[in-house]
Amino acid sequence: MDWKIELIHVPVTDVDRAKEFYTMIGFNPDHDHQVSDELRFVQMTPPGSACSIAFGTGMGSGLEPGQQNSIQVVVPDADEALSHLRGLGVEASGVDEQPWGRFVTFADPDGNTWTLQQIPDYGAQ
Repeated sequence: MDWKIELIHVPVTDVDRAKEFYTMIGFNPDHDHQVSDELRFVQMTPPGSACSIAFGTGMGSGLEPGQQNSIQVVVPDADEALSHLRGLGVEASGVDEQPWGRFVTFADPDGNTWTLQQIPDYGAQ
């Protein structure tokens, strides 16, 4: 039986600002539904990912905006990812070289942090 992560909640203070930010860095805006005056659901997917993020109003995730700091995304090239983000004006850390990968971190406008990992080519060793 396959288990696939489908959706991760990212708590934000301003839904429109978050949607604009994630669209700017390349996420696809899959859904934006105002279900009621109290509930709005936005789903966005990073390019090439099978897992999406969701944010909105009235979703009750239990996390305060800026507290999501556990999302890690694999990218083919950490240098290219860093250049892409900085080229868009996003503050991102320089590439952190570790034996288990090369890492870039950045935060959304609410302070939710993301880690981008380039996995080492273990076959090249």
